[in-house]
Amino acid sequence: MSLLRIMLATALSVALAQESYAQKSGPVQPLQPIVAGGTELSTEWTPWSSGRYRLTPGDVLEVRFPFVPELDQTITVQPDGYVALKDVGDLRIQGRTVPEARAVILEAYGEIVRRPELSVVLKEFEKPYFIASGEVTRPGKYELRGAMTASQAVAFAGGFTGKAKPSQVVVFRLTEGGWTVRPIDVKKMYSRRDLAEDPLLRPGDTVFVPKSGWASILPFIPKTGIYLNPFQ
Repeated sequence: MSLLRIMLATALSVALAQESYAQKSGPVQPLQPIVAGGTELSTEWTPWSSGRYRLTPGDVLEVRFPFVPELDQTITVQPDGYVALKDVGDLRIQGRTVPEARAVILEAYGEIVRRPELSVVLKEFEKPYFIASGEVTRPGKYELRGAMTASQAVAFAGGFTGKAKPSQVVVFRLTEGGWTVRPIDVKKMYSRRDLAEDPLLRPGDTVFVPKSGWASILPFIPKTGIYLNPFQ
């Protein structure tokens, strides 16, 4: 047997083994939510999940005191979720809505200002986004504008490459309980012309398209000329 035949046969065996393992192991199961104190933590947490935006590191707030202007300030949510307030110190506000943040800041200044009045305005915030990675034409981070499904996100990123495996697309989502994993068979949805199982993305989701097992054979196949069939 020629060297080319051996290389092709080996690569094909690996590809078929990977395919067989994927079929036997079944789809990836979603991670189970964490239970703390008998209460199941939400598995749908993102800064946008409650209908009201929740503060996240990097957000910028403008705090104004109409009767004590010397306390006016612009604050940034630090990576640990805290903000540094004038004459008060550090206060954790990550995960709160703007009205909730105003309430805790108001309470903090109530210890040094008699009947404080203040306003809090969100000046800069993280725009909703999703990440397309793996075997898509243009992998990267994209702004999430309105409702978008996983298959639409793939199309937005240029569609599948020739090495993609559309039957095993995965959506990764970070929640309070950790990462959840949702497998999607885009190939089956397209063949059935039924997108009912095409999930809506949430901000921060990652859509990953794996490489097909057959793609591992491609480097061994000559691009020009005649090659032998390893099964003959």
